[in-house]
Amino acid sequence: MRVILIIIFLSITTSSFAVTFNGKFIQGSFILGKADPGSEVFIDKKKVRVTSEGFFAFGLSRDRKNDIVITVNKKKIVKKVLKRKYNIQKIDGLEKKKVTPPKEVYERIKRENKWIGEARAINSNLVFFKNKFAIPVENAIITGVYGSQRILNGKLKWPHYGLDFAVEEGTKIKAMLDGIVTMAEPDLFYTGGTLIFDHGHGISTLYMHMEKILVKKGQKIKQGDIIGTVGSTGRATGAHLDVRLNWFNVRLDPATALNINK
Repeated sequence: MRVILIIIFLSITTSSFAVTFNGKFIQGSFILGKADPGSEVFIDKKKVRVTSEGFFAFGLSRDRKNDIVITVNKKKIVKKVLKRKYNIQKIDGLEKKKVTPPKEVYERIKRENKWIGEARAINSNLVFFKNKFAIPVENAIITGVYGSQRILNGKLKWPHYGLDFAVEEGTKIKAMLDGIVTMAEPDLFYTGGTLIFDHGHGISTLYMHMEKILVKKGQKIKQGDIIGTVGSTGRATGAHLDVRLNWFNVRLDPATALNINK
């Protein structure tokens, strides 16, 4: 009888700690987790939302060096984060003011960055993040990848945190995932026509340099809906779409969600 009780206890303990991960533990990666419904999950020391089915999401920053600790129902899982090698990308021919902005636009840039930060900070209970992402434009060439160290007009600048799709101006852009529009701005200083979508649990996507925006803030969008057209607005040398992926303020590689091998 005692042996039977021990076996039953071990079975319950094991099943209550069943956790799976979809995504590689490498710098910049988007990772989808699945635990038992009702689980309590912490990423490092941050408590994250868990759907009624047990799904949760998180990501690894471009330069993360230390291991990541996932705690599920007070039990720790430690994962080693693998390092990546990043490209160096030189881009010339940009407007001088877009590389080194004049002082009179500092307040504008600060204000626009605040708007973007607020949109990325949303922690809603939407569950769209757990679905498969789709490519936003057809017949495009990838000309810029995540993590690349950018040298603009000969000046060292921030790394690139997006994925650039080069395609003809006016090309239709499709929503990569179901979501709610949290920003729809036609003319930001750096990013030009800009859209941000909330997909739930801190996961957001951003579309930049758009020619036309065809949706409004607060609107619910389905994957594949036409949300605008490709442009060259903001800091751009030609027509392209730059897409970004965030877990709150952690900038992730969109290719890891789109399953693109660059």
